Amino acid sequence: MKKSLLILMLFVFLVSGCTVEPNRQSANRSASPAPSAPTAPSPEATKATATAEASPALPAGPNAIPTDTRVVVNIPAYRMDIFKDGSLVKSYKVGIGTPEFPLPTGLRKAESVIFNPTWTVPDEAWAEEMKNVKVGETVEAGDKNNPLGWVKIPIGLPNLIHGGKAPAKIGTFASHGCVGLTNAQVKDFAMRLAEVAGTEINDEKVASYLKVKTETHEVKLEKTVPVELRYETIVIEDGKLHVYKDVYEQNTNTEENLRAVLTAHGLKFEELPAATQTQLLNALKSVSKKKEVVLDIPAAPKGYPAAVELDKGDGKASVTAKRR
Repeated sequence: MKKSLLILMLFVFLVSGCTVEPNRQSANRSASPAPSAPTAPSPEATKATATAEASPALPAGPNAIPTDTRVVVNIPAYRMDIFKDGSLVKSYKVGIGTPEFPLPTGLRKAESVIFNPTWTVPDEAWAEEMKNVKVGETVEAGDKNNPLGWVKIPIGLPNLIHGGKAPAKIGTFASHGCVGLTNAQVKDFAMRLAEVAGTEINDEKVASYLKVKTETHEVKLEKTVPVELRYETIVIEDGKLHVYKDVYEQNTNTEENLRAVLTAHGLKFEELPAATQTQLLNALKSVSKKKEVVLDIPAAPKGYPAAVELDKGDGKASVTAKRR
């Protein structure tokens, strides 16, 4: 009996020791630790911090000019620009998503260029109405029913920059949530995008890709290129004020937004000549019946750069390109 009692007491002691000691250790850990000598960050931590600091961001104000390498699409202007290290190198007139399938806004990224892309028919009402294709079917590259054309650049599902558009569709509602270009435009865009990304895609290589329309080729970009999708209907560009139609009816052509754009460029609405003030307010109203109104503003800064070598998709050289 005494032996059994002794064994029981020993068991309780051992169990108490296993459960209490960790609690005591936890209490010690929660107390303020003694100061220790600072340690240098690991190379991995330093790299992560540098990457975070270098990560692209959306601009803080209206009509911002990029200082890095990126693509900027201003949706209501039907315009896409390629910047390299803050300098505008090429502009394109584009087709945009319809109001039912609008282009989103925000920061996306381009990581690859796909030549002769296939197309999977989406489960959408508009796709169901198409002839000769079925929802879920993969339409091969080069097929006449493939709407993506020669090239697509994914910028985050479900949105793309792609070819296949007729010249008449450029500068209009032309897609279901994508940036649309003609085949000639998208070929040129792909090569320039690769160039600013430090990736070599020369004419000979592109010609070899496009020679066999049924073969898909994906080229990974050496550097990811940010793609900024903007919705700005009031823009000071090259010293003039451009007011674009509010294509998605987001109520952006307001006096409040006009004043904000002027302020961002160091101008005050109330300090402008009375005649200019009237012109500006009238432009906000009249632009609903047209695509764009352009006005001169006294003492206006250059602002966002004018289009460079604007490719309108009609196969004609732009005025800017001819001057160069």
